[in-house]
This record gives sequence, structure tokens and C-alpha cells, in this order.
Amino acid sequence: MIRTTGNRDIVVAALKHAAPYIRMFKHKVFVLKAGGELFTDSGATHALIEQIAILHQVGIRAVLVHGGGPQSTEMAGTLGLSTQIIQGRRVTDESALEVAAMVLNGQINTRILAICRELDVPAVGISGVDGGLIRATKRPPVRIDGGKSDPVDFGFVGDIEAVDVNVLHTQLENGLVPIVSPLSADPQGTLLNINADTVAAALAAALKAEKLIFLTDASGILENSEDPGSLASYLDLTGLQRLRDSNALKTGMLPKAAAIEAAIEGGVPRVHVISYRVPDSLLLEIFTNEGTGTLIVKSIGELTAAEQAH
Repeated sequence: MIRTTGNRDIVVAALKHAAPYIRMFKHKVFVLKAGGELFTDSGATHALIEQIAILHQVGIRAVLVHGGGPQSTEMAGTLGLSTQIIQGRRVTDESALEVAAMVLNGQINTRILAICRELDVPAVGISGVDGGLIRATKRPPVRIDGGKSDPVDFGFVGDIEAVDVNVLHTQLENGLVPIVSPLSADPQGTLLNINADTVAAALAAALKAEKLIFLTDASGILENSEDPGSLASYLDLTGLQRLRDSNALKTGMLPKAAAIEAAIEGGVPRVHVISYRVPDSLLLEIFTNEGTGTLIVKSIGELTAAEQAH
């Protein structure tokens, strides 16, 4: 029971403030991507699922794509295996692929589903292999420094060829929340590991999602990677390229920037980068004008006046 008039006023004001956003986003698809570092913290995991539960309850159709980098590195170390990461992307040999399958599908996905059950979120686990969701091919060796050195073989890493989201549409239409692991397979059935940011961008474009939201351990995209106070409230693709050209993006942000561009070029109108460390950051980003992180659009001219005050 709310015992004071002040508390009642706060609750009513919050509901009134959120109502226009609820009307705007009801039945829309949001793709959320959370890195594995979030799921090393049980409190952060519960907080995220609680927020997803609220989105689901107000009629937003959420799809969660998860990574598993820290857990894969830890498991590899336990097994006496080394981990190699080049420009933010993991090299996946045969042993690393086995670790990725164990961690992504057997550990993280299942644990998320268990918390969803605890919080009464009707979720279902799926990977890119299931139902032909993601069709991929093994990445050929690539040059990463403009041809100055030998090509790098990333191993059993997949490049997405096509996405068939019918299986996700079916789940969403049935009131379920898909929890997606970023594994796929080639036409011969060889398992492939795909960067989770890349998977989230491809799914968001194919689902015609209203928003793609990256939950990270950073506050958003920084104008200066050494200055936490240089958060960019909003950017367009030109601004994102400017930050890349000036080397303002840290190594881990480079694949995320590529995924942001792919999503927006694929038709996703709004991409957000927020911190899961900020309490209720997902709800604040969606249901307030101020938000908490960085909003990225194709062109600054597409921002509303309220968004430019973000």
C-alpha cells in the first residue's frame, strides 16, 4: 500500500510519463544485445530480466541476444587452452568452438532461461542453428591491417549469409521472449561461432525492429575513450565514422560500431548503446526523453526535438 500522498504522486506521474511511450511501442519488436560480462553478475542478470519482464508486460516484443566472451575465456583457461582475440574478435579453433558451444548454449542460455522462469517471463532458448534461423559460412582468412601482414584465419567463425526469422516471428506471436545464442552452422552442419553484436544487428534488420539496444559495461559511446565524461548523447553514421577515423573507439567497440552501421543501413531506425551498470538503464532509455547512453541514427535530421535534448 502506498501510504503517503507524495509517493502516490510519484507513481502516478511516472505512469503518465510512460503512457505515450507504451502506446508508441506496443507490439513493436526490440532486439536487445547483452555481452557475456553482464551474465557474470547474478544481480545484473536479474535486473535485466526484470526490465525485460516489464517490456513484455506492456506489449513490447523483446528478443535478447547474448554473448559469452568472459565465460568462454574462463572455461578455456580451466581446460588449459589459450584465447586469442584480434581487433575485438575471437579466434575460434576446434577446441575453442567446443568451449563456445558448451558456454553459450549449455551454460549462459540455460541460466538466463532459469531466471526468466523465476521471474515469470515466458522465454524460450534458441541458437542460430535452430530452425535455420541464421545461415552462415566459415570466414576465409582476412587481412586486418590493409595488407601489411599475412591474412588472419579466425577459425570456425561464421559470416552471416542470410537470416530466416520465421521461427522468431512464431515465438513472438505466441507471446514468448526468444533468448538467442550466437551460434550457427554452415550447409554441411559445421558449427560456427558468430560475433553476438553481428547477430543482433542482422536479426534486428530482418525483424524490422523498432530499436536495437546494446547493453554494455560502458556508459555509451565516448568522444574520447580516455575521458568517461565525454559521452556522446547522440550520433549519426557520419559521426560514428568520424570517431572511428580519429581512433576514438576502443578495440571492443569496433565490432559494435560495424554492427550499429549494419543495423541502421538494414532499416533499424534507432540504435542505443547503454550501460547495464546504471540502475534500470533499459527502462530509462526507452521510457524517458533523457535516456542514459548514446542514441545512433542514420542522419541527425531524423532526430526529434526531444531526442536532440537527449
